Amino acid sequence: MTIRSQQMVIAIAAVLALAACSKKEETPPPAPATASAPAAAPVDPATAATITGSVKLDGAAPKQAKLKTDSDPYCAKQHASAPLEAEEVVAGKDGSLANVVVYIKSGLEGRTFPTPTEAVELNQSGCQYKPHVIAVMAGEPINVVNSDQTTHNIHPTPANNSDWNKSQGPGAAPITDSFAREEIAIPVKCNIHSWMKSYIAVLKNPYFKVTGADGTFEIKNLPPGDYTITAWQEKYGSTDQKVTVGPKESKKVDFVIKPS
Repeated sequence: MTIRSQQMVIAIAAVLALAACSKKEETPPPAPATASAPAAAPVDPATAATITGSVKLDGAAPKQAKLKTDSDPYCAKQHASAPLEAEEVVAGKDGSLANVVVYIKSGLEGRTFPTPTEAVELNQSGCQYKPHVIAVMAGEPINVVNSDQTTHNIHPTPANNSDWNKSQGPGAAPITDSFAREEIAIPVKCNIHSWMKSYIAVLKNPYFKVTGADGTFEIKNLPPGDYTITAWQEKYGSTDQKVTVGPKESKKVDFVIKPS
């Protein structure tokens, strides 16, 4: 092979190598955008169902402990005539249980629900959290109010959410915060007053109620379907039941909790 032929072969090889490198360095075309999942159909009021019921304790309620509030003169004065009692189990004479969170646990998969914008209030009054149990949707704002003439400290201690720990003096502006994920339920304490305790249940759908003194609940505007409905109580934990509701049907579901 002549010198000229060798030079031509080398030149061709160099051009091919450069082309190969350029091809490898080309940026791959962007992947096509994935279409977002369609929003779930809204509940049709013409077919919406209702679940009502009650929660009762099977047997006598345990005696609640008397709470000492003398570490703060203001709090002690509020309860000088009638000492505070713990609210771990609040039951009526007929066994009706208050402060029970009743909610739809499963059966709504694939549905999305708007987050309420109106805040739920948790008040510090008489050196107690009122209500003792509140329930909100994930992302729903919570307004913490101090109605007492003493400083409080609200400290939720979640397992699956970010915690917050904030002091609030007398007459201070409300503290507004929220929780991003479902959690049933988040204990709340006051680092200043050790007897102050409450719970915040965070749900992923709007189908829930907290029972009052009569132990009853009503869950409305529910699409027809098969559901697991759950009653959660801070001392006795959770109890599930299966329920099926048809279009415009109203069904009664009662829970009887047996203390372990």
